[in-house]
Amino acid sequence: MGDWDSIYGFSALGLDTFRVEADEEADKAAELLKRLSQSHYEVIYITESLAKRIPAEIDRYRLMASPAVILIPGISGNTGDGLNAVKKSVEQAVGSDIIFGKSTPDSP
Repeated sequence: MGDWDSIYGFSALGLDTFRVEADEEADKAAELLKRLSQSHYEVIYITESLAKRIPAEIDRYRLMASPAVILIPGISGNTGDGLNAVKKSVEQAVGSDIIFGKSTPDSP
């Protein structure tokens, strides 16, 4: 999911792509994510810039096993939000920051 320039290459890999442009309503993106999560998609890639527009909807899927919502950089560049989301998920799963080597407050 994302703007056309960021996602069109994924269709060449055989992935389904869903275009949501910056000028469209955030509600449309949230509804599309909900619809995809209720269908057969187990992994949904979404550009970081689009994810910033629907943070509550993204958070809804963070603790669910399926679908996995993965943030990817868009054509405008990497904001670091995708890496931070992975880091947060790993910390929740293992209780420690194994990516950057720092302990969380709840870990020994």
